[in-house]
Amino acid sequence: MKFVKYVLETAVFVCGAVVMVYELVGSRVLGPYFGTSIYVWTSLIGVILGSLSLGYYFGGRLADKKPQIEILALVIFLAAMLIGLMTLVKDPLLALWQGSGADLKTGSVFASIAMFMPASILLGMVSPYAAKIKISDIAKSGSVVGNLSAISTAGSITGTFLSGFYLIPYFGTNKLLLLLTIVLIAISISLAASHYFRLKVISLAVALLCIGIASAINLLLVQEGFIDVDTAYSRVWIYDRVDGKINQTVRKMGINNENHSSMFLNSDELVNEYTKYYHLAAHFNPGFKKTVMFGGAGYSFPKNFLHKYPSSTIDVIEIDPGVTELARKYFNLKDNPRLTIHHQDGRVYLNTTKDKFDVIFGDAFGSHYSLPYQLTTREAVQKNYDILNDHGVAVINVISSIEGMGGMFLRSEYATYKQVFPQVLVIPVNRPNDGWAVQNIMLVAIKSSDKISLQDADPILNEYLHHAWKHKIDEDTPVLTDDFAPVDYYISKAI
Repeated sequence: MKFVKYVLETAVFVCGAVVMVYELVGSRVLGPYFGTSIYVWTSLIGVILGSLSLGYYFGGRLADKKPQIEILALVIFLAAMLIGLMTLVKDPLLALWQGSGADLKTGSVFASIAMFMPASILLGMVSPYAAKIKISDIAKSGSVVGNLSAISTAGSITGTFLSGFYLIPYFGTNKLLLLLTIVLIAISISLAASHYFRLKVISLAVALLCIGIASAINLLLVQEGFIDVDTAYSRVWIYDRVDGKINQTVRKMGINNENHSSMFLNSDELVNEYTKYYHLAAHFNPGFKKTVMFGGAGYSFPKNFLHKYPSSTIDVIEIDPGVTELARKYFNLKDNPRLTIHHQDGRVYLNTTKDKFDVIFGDAFGSHYSLPYQLTTREAVQKNYDILNDHGVAVINVISSIEGMGGMFLRSEYATYKQVFPQVLVIPVNRPNDGWAVQNIMLVAIKSSDKISLQDADPILNEYLHHAWKHKIDEDTPVLTDDFAPVDYYISKAI
């Protein structure tokens, strides 16, 4: 019985840890298909909590009928099998679901149910079932349940820190899911070695083989030019594609399966059209010297900037050092005395910097579905205003429409900047006369009250200026604040 005691406690601890690792890695499973917005996290947390509740209920009922350690071992083994199966089917199923046309909230909820509910229910059954097996004296039942609850919670805390700080960045999504499968099979064997022993050993061998296959596939993909990496913040894909319009090979960096950076393999010319509009800074504040950009990714614009403006400097605020390392390795990012990189949250930088700048470039996105709300609020905009010199300008990329429900975010952000800056322009990139089109829109905020011109001697800048929105922008959305910033909700209306 002493042996069983410690094995049960170990099983409860490990299953508690697995639940949290499973939940956190879930954001990397869903991210490439649904982004990493608050809707995705709400779906994941809600579904897994609901599943655990069902597991507690069914686990307690089953334990009252058949309190046998062999059944507990089988429950854990089945959870392992479901996690392993999910590893194999998740991408085709999520791609199919993404193409079904479901909205973001509905899609993320049902994807979470399909991917994470079955195994989470089984993992939720472990604690009440283990408690029933351990209770030998009804007078001490409270202590037994309390001890196991504490052990399970300690496991969850351990799993949270391990997955966030080490496991996800080190193993990546698929290998980590297979590792969870292996750990649960091992726990099942330790609880009841003779019960389905051959099946468990075969399953363990298959899971180990799958890790080897996954490593071999990753190596093959790298040799073919496809990089799949989990950083501390995101899942990043890097790959080459031939642009049919210009017949050139373009390297892309996809963060959560969305194009965040592109570059030509043979030059530092800009690929993405909206990034060219950052050069409007030269019209609104000619002769600028010191600039800062929020959002680095593949550093496509900073590299182009260093080439085009040899007497100016640029600081880049990129939250993810892993992305910067990938840019150094695959996007020709080189050290330059005129380039300073800060690995820091953009808002934290705004709150603490003592530097002053002539231009702010804004391009910080977690995904098209998820914009760091803390950079959109009136308080953040005031910080932008404060760090600009007297004739400074902020050029901010926004993905939105202007009119209709899809333009709610643009109109709120426009109203927010108007509260702080004396002059604010809206410049659609691709369809300048279509207020209903969801597209890249450059929001230009000018610190000076001096009258500005929308004409430039440079024909390229002049063409960009002609895209400026000349119609009224409705004032039907509230100013964004740190207290009230429904950014994910607004963006969901556009996407």
